[in-house]
Amino acid sequence: MMTDTTPKMQYRIALRNCGFINPENIDEYIAVKGYQALGKVLSEYTPQKVVNVIKESHLRGRGGGGFPTGLKWELTARETSDEKYIICNADEGDPGAFMDRSILEGDPHSVLEAMAIAGYAIGSNKGYIYIRAEYPLAISRLQTAIEQARSYGLLGNDIFSSGFDFDIELKLGAGAFVCGEETALINSLQGLRGEPNKKPPFPSVSGFRGKPTSVNNVETFANIPAIIMKGPEWFQSIGTKHSKGTKVFALAGKVNNVGLVEVPMGTTLREIIYDIGGGISDGKAFKAVQTGGPSGGVITEENLDTPIDYESIRKIGSMMGSGGMIVLDEDTDMVELSKFYLDFTQDESCGKCTPCRIGTKRLYEILDRLTQMEGTPEDLDLLEELSHNVKDSSLCGLGQSAPNPILSTIDRFREEYEAYAYRTKKTTYSIDEDKCIGCTKCSRVCPVDCITGEVKQPHVVDESECIACGACYNACPVDAIIKP
Repeated sequence: MMTDTTPKMQYRIALRNCGFINPENIDEYIAVKGYQALGKVLSEYTPQKVVNVIKESHLRGRGGGGFPTGLKWELTARETSDEKYIICNADEGDPGAFMDRSILEGDPHSVLEAMAIAGYAIGSNKGYIYIRAEYPLAISRLQTAIEQARSYGLLGNDIFSSGFDFDIELKLGAGAFVCGEETALINSLQGLRGEPNKKPPFPSVSGFRGKPTSVNNVETFANIPAIIMKGPEWFQSIGTKHSKGTKVFALAGKVNNVGLVEVPMGTTLREIIYDIGGGISDGKAFKAVQTGGPSGGVITEENLDTPIDYESIRKIGSMMGSGGMIVLDEDTDMVELSKFYLDFTQDESCGKCTPCRIGTKRLYEILDRLTQMEGTPEDLDLLEELSHNVKDSSLCGLGQSAPNPILSTIDRFREEYEAYAYRTKKTTYSIDEDKCIGCTKCSRVCPVDCITGEVKQPHVVDESECIACGACYNACPVDAIIKP
C-alpha cells in the first residue's frame, strides 16, 4: 500500500511503477520505458562507463549499510576471473519491514533489468536472487518475469544482439535473519550453513564459489534503470549532500496511515509521521519512533526534526537500516519493546560467534527477569555492560547491532527500566471510582472474572487475579480504567 495523503512530499523512484502497471505483463513494463536502460548501456556504454555513471550518481546501498553502489561495482569489476556473479539480496527479514517484497511484487522487471546492467558493468553472466520462501507472491511474480524476459530475449544469450549473455536464477532461503548479511547469504546460496565469514576477503574479491561477487539489495537495484535513463546529475539533485536520491520506508505501528512511503533523503521524521502518516492513531501522544528494526534505536520528540540520511540518523543513536519505521505511542512499554527485539535477535543468531550466541541470550534473560519483577538495580549496570561487550566483539552486523534497542531505550527511558529494577512498576489495571459509572462493560469482557461491582456502582479490580490483558481498558466508555 502506498499512502497518498500528501503526494507532493513523496517522490517515487524505486516505487515508480508499483500500482501503475501489471507486474505479470512484460508489455506494460516495456510501455513505461522498461528495458530501455539495458538497451542503452549495451549499445552506447562501455562497462566502465556504466560503473562511472553509478559512481557519479552517489547511489548508496539501501540494505542498511549505505556503501556506495558504484564503488562496490568497480571493486568487483577490477578483479580478474573466469566467472563473476551478481546477487540480489531479497532476504528482507526485519519485523515490520516490507519494502523490498512490495517492489518485487509490484515491479519485478525493474530488478531484473538492473541486475543485467550490473552484470554488464562488472563482467558477469550470471545473477541470483536470494529470496525467502515466505514470500510466495513475490516468488511467483519473479518467476513469471524471468520467463517473460527470456522469451523476449532480454535475458539469456546475445541480449540486444550485443554479444552480452546474462541469465538469472531464483534461490529460496529458509527465512534466517542472519542471511541478510552478505557473506551469510552467500554461504546459504552455496548450500552451506547460513553463517557470516570474517572479512576481508570481501565478496567483491572472493564471494560466491570463491569468485568476485557483487551483492545489492532489491531497492538499490530498483534505482538503477532510472539513473541510467535520467542521468547521474538528476539523481544527485535529490536528497542531501552525502545521501542522494530517495528512501522507501515501511511506516507501521501507532500511526494513522500505515504503508509504504518514498521520500527524498533529508525529509524529516516529523514530516513522515505527521504530514504523510497522519499523526498518532487514537489521539494518543507520540512517544518514540523505532528505525532500523532490531538493529536500530528509538528516536524521541526532541529529534523529530532530524533530516533522514545515513549520517544524521546515526548521530542521534539509531540507524537507517533497510527502512523499517515503527511509531510508538504513550502506551508503549520500552522495556517490553527491547525484550521483543532481543527475543528476535537471540533466536535468529546463527551461533557462530560466542558474543552473539550467548550474549544476546543473556541480555534477553536479564530483560525477562526485569519484566517478571524479579530483577534488581544491579541488573541495569549489567545490562549496559553486556550490551557494549556484545556490540564490540560480535563477528557480524547481527550481533554488533543487537544491543542497540537496549542502549537506545535505557538512555532515553531509564526511569522505565528503574521502575522494573526497583519493583515500583505497577503491572495490573485498576478502576478510578470517581469516573466509574457502573455500566458493567469491563466485568463482562474480563477473561478471568477479576472485576466485581453492582450495576451503576463503582467497580473494583482484584489485582491479585488481574492478568493485565487490557480488555477492560478497551471496553470502558468513560476512561475509568487506570493502566499499569
